[in-house]
Amino acid sequence: MTKHKIIVNPTSGRGAGERAAPLVEQMLRGHGLDFDIVRTERPWHAAELAQQACADKYDVVVAAGGDGTANEVLNGLMLARQAGANNSVAMGVLSVGRGNDFAFGVGAPGDFQTGCRALAQGHRRAIDVGRVVGGLYPQGRYFGNGVGIGFDAVVGFEALKMKRLTGFPSYIVAALKTIFLYYRAPRVRIEYDGQTTTLSSLMVSVMNGRRMGGGFMMGPEAQPDDGLFDVCIARQVSRARIFALIPRFMNGTQATHPAITTARAQRVVVTALEGSLPAHADGETLCVEGRELAMELLPRQIEIICQAQEAAA
Repeated sequence: MTKHKIIVNPTSGRGAGERAAPLVEQMLRGHGLDFDIVRTERPWHAAELAQQACADKYDVVVAAGGDGTANEVLNGLMLARQAGANNSVAMGVLSVGRGNDFAFGVGAPGDFQTGCRALAQGHRRAIDVGRVVGGLYPQGRYFGNGVGIGFDAVVGFEALKMKRLTGFPSYIVAALKTIFLYYRAPRVRIEYDGQTTTLSSLMVSVMNGRRMGGGFMMGPEAQPDDGLFDVCIARQVSRARIFALIPRFMNGTQATHPAITTARAQRVVVTALEGSLPAHADGETLCVEGRELAMELLPRQIEIICQAQEAAA
């Protein structure tokens, strides 16, 4: 029988993880699953618990939380693979966080009730995994959804400060606030698969998934199993044009705007020539004032428990 380790972040979604935990246990028992449940107690604990679950020979390790929890579990599984653990351990996601963008990108359910049913069905999909080196992680950190450099990273930082708003509305308000905080873009050199461009860049998004911030379609055509990042580069524009770009990113139509350049690449390096790089990976801070970030895509590294295609349609 398939053994599941459920890693719950009780602070996800401002306490939604803890509130959901008893319901998750009840639903998993209802589906007849063999599982153990454990709660995280500190940052990076989910990564440590995921590594231990691999050593303990669980078949599926489940992140019950938001994008940060999913990122830590993904890192734990990848670190366990590096150490020679069983590569057949799959990852599950029970979405109880704010954005749940990773789940959206890989085809996992956006709510934990449907997620419990998906775990019982056990449909798997192999996905690519990104690795970024630089900032606070000179040794590297893995990511499943994407890296945001510049404007969208500051938006995420501002959204985390909000006490009353949560989910996508908090990112909208944070984006409007950031327009007035983060106006002068750094001058950067961007290298991707043999090409180099130098410009003042408001934002660089390096996507394995499709969405960030709960509703901004940074990589609307991205597929997490095609072996390539979808890269979106926004050059510096006026405040008024930033306002005009926000609806385009919500609709995924930014590629036709003259300030936007898109590309597909397996490796991307961004270097600050003037100014610095605020950046995040899957919503987790990489740096506030970084100098260089190098990202590479590793093909088909992890199997994800997701909805069958006909169920997701």
